[in-house]
Order: sequence, then structure tokens, then C-alpha cells
Amino acid sequence: MPANRSRTAGWRQCLEQIKRRGGSIELAIARPEIDGSAVSGDLLVRCRVLSIDDEAIRVEAPVALGRTIEIPKGVELVAMMAVGQNRWMFRTHSLQWHSCAGRMDARAEIELAVPNRVERCQRRRDYRVETASLDLPSVQLWPLLDPSTVVLAERVNEAAFLRELDGMDSPLCRLGDGEVDDEILPEVGPSFPARLVNLGGGGVGLTVEDSYAGSLGRKSLFWMRFGLPPMLTTPVCATARLVHSHMQSDRQTYAGMTFDFSANPAHKRVVVRQILQAIACQQKLQMSRQAS
Repeated sequence: MPANRSRTAGWRQCLEQIKRRGGSIELAIARPEIDGSAVSGDLLVRCRVLSIDDEAIRVEAPVALGRTIEIPKGVELVAMMAVGQNRWMFRTHSLQWHSCAGRMDARAEIELAVPNRVERCQRRRDYRVETASLDLPSVQLWPLLDPSTVVLAERVNEAAFLRELDGMDSPLCRLGDGEVDDEILPEVGPSFPARLVNLGGGGVGLTVEDSYAGSLGRKSLFWMRFGLPPMLTTPVCATARLVHSHMQSDRQTYAGMTFDFSANPAHKRVVVRQILQAIACQQKLQMSRQAS
């Protein structure tokens, strides 16, 4: 058996290994092609694997800052799993949503269809195979010099988001003409780029190119901004605290960060609402395309 095929054929064993370790796979809403718009808002959310059989893969529902992200029956998904240096991607869909109502553990669950085809990513930093691709959000990070100065920037961001919601008359949440004032920032140092590779219960996972990795060690608090087009025009802005980091085999640095709302606790609900709104818009767009 060719080496590439043997690695692909072992995906089920790797999924079992992830389950035994209490690990997770990552899911994103599968997006249709949208003519004339640049989509770069694919959010990968982490879901712990609970069980695997010939009919379904059962996972915990994803959570963002304490809020469950509902993925109803029929929603098409792109899944990604990784073990060591190997990464696989496949298409699946939600077979059943299991609400947490009446459950002792109070965690909702999703049954996913077992994939017909699983493909191995050729390179560690790729999120693209023949049958699926992800365009992960670009992130801008600034070392935060004075945490107390985030309040004004967060309130301006909240006001922009509320104006956007007021103008959302399209059920597909198309891109609008709004612009974000880039000048309203807290007291920060020089910015550097990153990429948002996963969203967890209380924070995010980012990758930073080797040439910028040194910026991570200078401060523990960062001002973070990322967009989710075409679902939202207002970027997500928040303070993030670096929890851990390590260099990957591709020489990028992975940075695990947790949101920090200590300077402005009210901003947490804004970030949660933005994330849930973006995912809901993706689902509506997908369902509309399926219906047509």
C-alpha cells in the first residue's frame, strides 16, 4: 500500500486514539461558494470526542465563553483532526442534536455522520484538501501596555456592532458598507499578525509565524482583533492573555490564549454575541443555498 494511502486509511484508528485520550476534533460550518465576496471567517470550534461506531461520531457540542453553539440536524460541516504531525480533514453533517435539557451533565451533544472520504493534509499548515478547504481568520495582535485603556475601544466596538445589527435586514447577513475606525486603540505596542486556528470554551488558539514569535514573550496581555466576513463587518476585539505557547514542526508558534474581560466585564456578552451571530449567519446561508 502506498505510504500516503496507508496514512489516510488509518484515520479511524487515530480518531479512536483521540477519544481514548479525551481529545477533540474541530468543526467548521461548510460554506458554499459566494460569488464576488471574499470569505475568510471560517471558525474552527473544538468538540470532545465521546464515541465512535459504524453509524456516527458522537461529540460534545462546542462552547464559546460558556455559551453552547447549537448545530442543528442537517448542517453540513468540515471536520479536522490531528495526531502528532498528521492532520486529516473530511466533510460530514449533523445527524442529530441532543439538547442538554434533563441531562445530569448539562452538556449538549451532536451526532456526526461517519465520513465517506477522509483526506490527509499534505502540509502541517495547510487547511485544504481536494474535497474541503478552510479560510481561517487573520488576527492582529498588539502587546497591551495599559489594560485599563481597553474600555473606550471596547465600547466603540460594541456600538459599531449594535449599529450593524440594526441594519441587518438580509437573512443571509451579507457584507455591508460599514467601516471600522482603526485609530481607536488602547495603549499598545507594535502590532503583529497571527491566524485563528481554533475557538475553545474560554479562549482561542493562534499560530504566529517564526519571524513574529518573539513578540509573544514580551507581554502576557494582548489586544486582539479579527474579522469574520462576510457574516459580520464589525471585527471581534478583546483582551487576551497568553496561557501557553510552543513551536510546531512547521516552525510556526502555537499560542493558546484566554479572553480577559477583567477591565470591562460587560464586553464578554458582546464577543459571545458576535461569535454566535457569525455562526448563525453561516448556518442560514448554507440552509438557504440548500433550499434553492
